[in-house]
Amino acid sequence: MALKHEPTAPYRSVQDALRVLETVARHGTGTTGTELARHTGLGPERLTALLRMLCREGYVERTGDGAYVTGEALSRTGSAHGREEALRDRVQRALDRLRDSVGAAVYLSRYLDGEVRITQYADGPATPRVHEWVDFRCSAHATAIGKSLLAQLDHAGRRDHLARHRMARLTSHTITSRRTLLSRLEAQPPTAPVLDLQEYAVGTVCAAVPITAGTAAGCLALSLPAGHAHRLRRAADALNRNAAPVLLSLAI
Repeated sequence: MALKHEPTAPYRSVQDALRVLETVARHGTGTTGTELARHTGLGPERLTALLRMLCREGYVERTGDGAYVTGEALSRTGSAHGREEALRDRVQRALDRLRDSVGAAVYLSRYLDGEVRITQYADGPATPRVHEWVDFRCSAHATAIGKSLLAQLDHAGRRDHLARHRMARLTSHTITSRRTLLSRLEAQPPTAPVLDLQEYAVGTVCAAVPITAGTAAGCLALSLPAGHAHRLRRAADALNRNAAPVLLSLAI
């Protein structure tokens, strides 16, 4: 099964951030912003934004004399379990910040072993997550998450998934025609958010944006009460703009 990966804005930000990190790491005693600009070729505004993000996430620290050095978030523990736990913690912190910035429950999902899997999420009293009344693995046709992941597969991968999972009608808004769904997935712009307007659950709207991390399709998603549907597009744009810290955690 092939993936239709196309670099998204967050992915390009992560590529640039990794260049900055590699340069900082090569200068063990610290490096200045001027040196970073010369070595990475990034403009001042772009570099400043990336350094701000890297410092906030703990990947880079600024010393008293203004030099940049690698931060604690780059430290590695000896065991594989320790590395995995550290990764989950980094991703969770990034998701928590995303939840607070967009004002919605936020989800990280991957397409693994032929199934839709929500690997982590961030919710709260004011931003409750969606009640999983139908297994998300069986309802990709009706969720923003599922449609975003399917849109990243090639045509054969999509047909294979839909052959294994019946397109049940979950609400009056659910698409149940395989031809209609495949046509919409084919027409989906690679970097545009995918929406779920009460297709999975009455009273809930969702949006998902693709992220490129490794060989598995991935996406970030958010959910809102239907009464906040007027916020959905704006929140989806904010989710896309601020996805880089999550993607960077997965890439390191």
